[in-house]
Amino acid sequence: MPKVPHEIAQLAGGVRGVIGQLHRRLRQVDNAGVLTPSQSAVLGRLYRDGPATQAQLAAAEHVRQQSMAATLGVLDELGFLDRARDPRDGRRVILSLSEPGEKTVRGVSQNRQEWLAQALSTLTAEERETLAKALPLLRRVAQR
Repeated sequence: MPKVPHEIAQLAGGVRGVIGQLHRRLRQVDNAGVLTPSQSAVLGRLYRDGPATQAQLAAAEHVRQQSMAATLGVLDELGFLDRARDPRDGRRVILSLSEPGEKTVRGVSQNRQEWLAQALSTLTAEERETLAKALPLLRRVAQR
C-alpha cells in the first residue's frame, strides 16, 4: 500500500474516531441495554438479509459457530426467532425473525433514528447543511 500524506492519515484517524464514537453511542440507545451488541447485530442481519442458517450467520458476523449458537440461544429464549427445517436438507435449520423479533428490530431502529434526529436538531441550519453535503462523500468512502 502506498504511503499517504500525513494530513490524509490524520483525517482518516479523525473520521474513524468520530464514526466509532457515533456507532458506540447509537448502540447505547438500543433497547436500554436489553440486548448485547452481538444479539442486536444478528437480529439486524436477519431483518435486512432474511432467513439464514447458524453457519451462514456465523460467517457473516465473523464469529465461530459455537459463539453464534450461544447468541442464537438467548435470542430464541427471548422469543425473537422462528426455526424451520430446510426443505432441501432436513438436517439444516433455517432461522428467521419472529413477530416479536421484527418488532424489536423496528423499535431499536426507531429509537436510534429518534435519538439521532434529536442530536441533529441541536445543530445550526448551516451545520446540518454541511453534514448533508458530506454524506455522499462518506458513502463513496464506505463503498471502496
